[in-house]
Amino acid sequence: MTPARRIAFEILGAVDRGGFAADLLDERTVRLDARDAGLVTQIVFGVLRRRAQLDFLITQAASRPVSKMDSSVVRALRMGVFQLRFLSKIPPHAAVGESVDLVKMAGKQSAAGFCNAVLRRLPEVPAEWPSDEVRYSMPEWLWARWRMNLGGAAAVLAADAALNEPETWFRTPDGETVADAAPEGSRVMDIGSQSIVPLLQLERGQWFLDVCAAPGNKTAQALEAGVRAVACDLSAARLKALLVECPRVLLDGEKPLPFGRVFDRILVDAPCSGTGTLGRNPEIRWRLTPDEIPRQAERQKRILRNALACLKPGGRLVYSTCSLEPEENKEVVNRVAAARVQRLVQRLPGRDPGDGFFAAVLVQPES
Repeated sequence: MTPARRIAFEILGAVDRGGFAADLLDERTVRLDARDAGLVTQIVFGVLRRRAQLDFLITQAASRPVSKMDSSVVRALRMGVFQLRFLSKIPPHAAVGESVDLVKMAGKQSAAGFCNAVLRRLPEVPAEWPSDEVRYSMPEWLWARWRMNLGGAAAVLAADAALNEPETWFRTPDGETVADAAPEGSRVMDIGSQSIVPLLQLERGQWFLDVCAAPGNKTAQALEAGVRAVACDLSAARLKALLVECPRVLLDGEKPLPFGRVFDRILVDAPCSGTGTLGRNPEIRWRLTPDEIPRQAERQKRILRNALACLKPGGRLVYSTCSLEPEENKEVVNRVAAARVQRLVQRLPGRDPGDGFFAAVLVQPES
């Protein structure tokens, strides 16, 4: 068995147990050569993005739903189907044989013949999928919500974008190209994420607070403007890992912050459902539940209220999320500070480059 397929199988298992694919890939592929690392990444993200399509094809070949199968067998079958139907350079015998070997490795020798039979009688990808939920590989409840909130055309753009590998974007200091920038000055940072900090209209010498700073890319971007920054986060480990030179404060943004009304500019890049990043974080679509969205919204309201209490008169605060859900975006801002809203921005995957982002610019009254 090739290391690439074994590692992909293990990563998908860890994702099923609550891990995040991008983090697991970083950890597990670092010692692989570029070719194997690329195959692992293709398989892991492909299986997660196209899971509903893969399950439909498996069900057609097996004559029973994947919900009636052992989870490790389903994982091996999904990997095999993805390679057979969505990767053009994989020899069919390798996709089938190694999927069977993965079933055996998982201790399910009795299912090896079943796995082999399913993959050998697998139907072709249909010209038309049986439903939009399968076509866009989306849970039914989330697809219905997007159609209602975004509109049909925008929902199709966002869902189609989430099926495909997103572009990689780099952030460099103003005026520098990726080739010119020092290694520490060039960071992978989605173009949508890069669009948030400029909304603050930062000026040299201003006091700047980043309330939910990890992983630190936006704090680093703000520091380029010459601000005096304070970076905060709930996680001590993530706060310690920030690659920025500024004071760091461990705190829970849902509780009153230990500052006065002293900051000229504040960024609240709030924790959220992440539905604007399904192409980059495809496991979110299968992990998210409908009740998570209002739960996040309540957290976001508390964080925003506490942050506004630290903003100087005349100061500017940007509230942002990488969510497409109105409860986490416009509704949070309207509930907390509707009168202070100066501008709303919504970036939509498929329509705008990069991930989906929402941002609201709030201005504190002068008195």
